[in-house]
Amino acid sequence: MTTTSPPVDIRDWIRDIPDFPKPGVLFKDITPLLSDPTAFSACIDQLETQYKGRGIDVIAAAEARGFIFGAPLALRLGAGFVPIRKPGKLPYATIAQEYSLEYGNDRLEVHADALAPGKKVLLIDDVLATGGTMRACRDLVRSTGAELVACAFVIELAFLGGRERLDSCDVFCLVTY
Repeated sequence: MTTTSPPVDIRDWIRDIPDFPKPGVLFKDITPLLSDPTAFSACIDQLETQYKGRGIDVIAAAEARGFIFGAPLALRLGAGFVPIRKPGKLPYATIAQEYSLEYGNDRLEVHADALAPGKKVLLIDDVLATGGTMRACRDLVRSTGAELVACAFVIELAFLGGRERLDSCDVFCLVTY
C-alpha cells in the first residue's frame, strides 16, 4: 500500500560530518532522514515509484543499513526480503561470495534457499561508494540463477567510481554527490 508523503528533498535530510571516520573524509549521515517519519516515508515513496510495476519478487539488501531501506520497500512492493550478511550471521546453509577490500578480502553470505532461478531481485543499500560490496551482492544473486533487475541506493558518492564497478547492472540513486 502506497502512502503519499509531501514533497521532500532527501538531500535536506542528509547531514555532513567532517573528518569521520578519519581526517579528510566527509561522512554523509542518514540518521536525520531516518529519524523523521515524513522524510523517511518520502525516501521509501521515491524508491517505490521507481520500481513499482517491475515485477520485483525479492528485495535483497547488504548488511546492515541496506536492511533499513530494503524491508519497508519490500512491503510496499509486495515482495519478499532477503538479508545478505557477513560470514557466520545466518543460521541455515549458506552460499558465499568473496570480494576484495582495500586492505584484504571479505565475504558475504545468503541462505542457500533464499533466492531461486527466475526470481526477479532488486538489490538495495544506503550508499554507493566504491561499489565493492554491491558488486559482491550482485555476483551472489546471479550465482543463484535469480534475475537481477537493478541496484538501488539512497546516496551515490560518484567521485569514488562505484557505478563503474557495477557495469552490467541498472543503477538508481536518489541523491548523487
